[in-house]
Amino acid sequence: MKLATYNDGSRDGQLVVVSRDLSLAHFATGIASRMQQLLDDWNFLSPQLEDLYATLNNGKARHAFAHDARLCMAPLPRAFHWALCGPLASDNALAGLVVHTGAGDVFAGACDPALFVDLADGPDCRPGLAAIAADVPAGSAPAQALEAVRLLLLAGDWTLRGRGADAPHAGQPAAPGRTGSVFGPVAVTPDELGPAWQGGRVRLPLQWRRGARAAETLDTGSAMPWHFGELLAALAATRPLFAGCVVGCLFGVAATDLPPLEAGDGIRIDLRDGQGHSVFGAIEQTVRRRGDLPA
Repeated sequence: MKLATYNDGSRDGQLVVVSRDLSLAHFATGIASRMQQLLDDWNFLSPQLEDLYATLNNGKARHAFAHDARLCMAPLPRAFHWALCGPLASDNALAGLVVHTGAGDVFAGACDPALFVDLADGPDCRPGLAAIAADVPAGSAPAQALEAVRLLLLAGDWTLRGRGADAPHAGQPAAPGRTGSVFGPVAVTPDELGPAWQGGRVRLPLQWRRGARAAETLDTGSAMPWHFGELLAALAATRPLFAGCVVGCLFGVAATDLPPLEAGDGIRIDLRDGQGHSVFGAIEQTVRRRGDLPA
């Protein structure tokens, strides 16, 4: 199943079901109006949305309309808990799990401009993937925590080099250099990925373009040192997590050898399946200074 949240002028938006090929959408109003509502009552509401999803894919949904990624907010526009797995200082990727808590009130939509107060601070972005989970009891084992994964997301993490955007440290909040996160237009249930969803990891190529630099392709499966179940279990080691918790993992390393992005520069993040089709829709943002009008 593929789901999105359309901007209706409210903070939490309007939940819609999106067809597998990302061409059509249908409001989910008669079942659930908001993504958090679905997550709070997943076992009752998700089968109804699956039926609507099947009807939409079969071309029989009476009120379907063309899907427009430009209308999308983040699939979950704001979250109670957002944690990110960052790069490790150690050369040994398995030396220890390092996560930090990020701000869950500043999630951006895939086509929103990337706005900054002062571009002299050096904005930059790294691509990643994230998962939205249901309730995870305190002390859950990784296998148990993995069963709580409900939706997967394409993600990007924005930082400011001039504000100390350093690697995160265990148990500490986001560094002041982290300005917010952006998510792909559509959230997908793990079953949509078929065999590409293996052992709590997404094993598909991620395409990443930054400014004028040529696009590069990253292997998401090998780039994740810990699977989503391990990340969730680490977060729930001493306290429970509740429906709507988001956990993510970044790929690659910070491009500190490259010039920071400037006004008008763009970033693009996309994940393709085995047939070359976009799974989530692409993140496409342009850097702008707050208060400046689009060119």
